[in-house]
Amino acid sequence: MTQAGIGQTKRGYYGDYGGRFVPEGLVGLLEELERAFDDAIADRDFQKELDRLLVEYVGRPSSITECVNLSGELGGGRLFLKREDLNHTGAHKINNALGQALLAKRMGKSRLIAETGAGMHGTASATAAALMGMECTVYMGAVDVERQAPNVSRMKALGTKVQPVHDGQATLKEAVDAALNAWIEDLGAFYLLGSAVGPCPYPEIVRYFQSVIGREARAQILEREGRLPDEVVACVGGGSNAIGIFSGFLNDTEVAITGVEPAGKGLQFGIGAHAATLCAGTPGVVHGFNTYVLFDEKGDPAPVHSVAAGLDYPGVGPEHSYLKDTGRAQYISVTDREALDAFSLLSRKEGIIPAVESSHALAYAIKRLPKMKKDQILLVNLSGRGDKDLDTVLPLLGL
Repeated sequence: MTQAGIGQTKRGYYGDYGGRFVPEGLVGLLEELERAFDDAIADRDFQKELDRLLVEYVGRPSSITECVNLSGELGGGRLFLKREDLNHTGAHKINNALGQALLAKRMGKSRLIAETGAGMHGTASATAAALMGMECTVYMGAVDVERQAPNVSRMKALGTKVQPVHDGQATLKEAVDAALNAWIEDLGAFYLLGSAVGPCPYPEIVRYFQSVIGREARAQILEREGRLPDEVVACVGGGSNAIGIFSGFLNDTEVAITGVEPAGKGLQFGIGAHAATLCAGTPGVVHGFNTYVLFDEKGDPAPVHSVAAGLDYPGVGPEHSYLKDTGRAQYISVTDREALDAFSLLSRKEGIIPAVESSHALAYAIKRLPKMKKDQILLVNLSGRGDKDLDTVLPLLGL
């Protein structure tokens, strides 16, 4: 067993998923990164500095909040939120960005390369770069640059260069492609990957830095309620916020685990209408690793759609693929409309404006709670706040 937890069956693999399928130019970089990561997490001083930053800079631990108003209206179970939206920069992404930036600094790197969809990882990377005194370039699909303008402005204010990518759909997949290509061309830079995807060791690294969510949530609910939740829920695009909270409960077999993917306009409309990889995809290789992927008729990664810029990715983290196949977690999907309705309901009933990504998990919770007993607990990872989404969401809600 390695640091990655119960899912990793051998280094770099979760069952059949994971691996390192990359050009020769990346192999040495990934091997160097793996050695540096192993050395860092074995160093108490590295962990001590990371823990200090998470407390003093990020504001951890993030709280858990019981949604009494919403639970009361829906009937059935009790809804709790793990409040990653309260972190500095407004999402879970900062946990991983700080961890990787510290690792980059330890490796003697002075430049960061990152990709982003919704802009939260880009913002977190820009924030970490500013804190560490490093240069940073963030690759972002041109479509996402337009629909996530507030985060683009934040990145620029922090001194980061935002590089629009116009290829293909001009969204998250193309941003990852561009960032990987930039890394190959700039061997002195550090690629700060934002989700639990990519070639080994990135899924393990991201899981390690996001596992703080699960550790905190488990301890907090035990302290508050004297028991574990009945079900833990998170939205899934690449899957970093989800694997972060799931990691705290995977050994607790009495706790159900549910990942919620974007059904977009509806799965019935087929390729291009959604981004529900685990619900509708098949195993294959994307971005250097084996996982479930949405393919088109030519066998290429398919065009995808979601109202949430952070979820429109045609692949998913390899550990999620493994958890699906083993049955330890279930993966379902909700539509754009269901997510938007959940966004509105939480905002109006609890005074909490969620990221539209997180609203997918909330949409499932709204359907699930009435079917639960009154003493049952449903814990949702509220992975980010919704400020960034208002320009997109309000017109869709008719506001």
